[in-house]
Amino acid sequence: MNKEQIKGRWDEFTARVKKQWGELTDDEVRQAEGNVEKLMARVQQKYGDSRESVAAKFNEIMEGFEDEDKDKE
Repeated sequence: MNKEQIKGRWDEFTARVKKQWGELTDDEVRQAEGNVEKLMARVQQKYGDSRESVAAKFNEIMEGFEDEDKDKE
């Protein structure tokens, strides 16, 4: 996962994260302050998911962005 890519598309990224983990609130996302690691920790804490599974899902979300960008070319 490229953290710079996430920072550039933070709003889109967090919208997809909230869709994936439906009980995640806007406040919880805001508290991450654009920090992927903080957001991952919040998801882990709230859902009890392993760091590896959260990271894998974050990667899937980013791959979706990359696929969309390729389709635009």
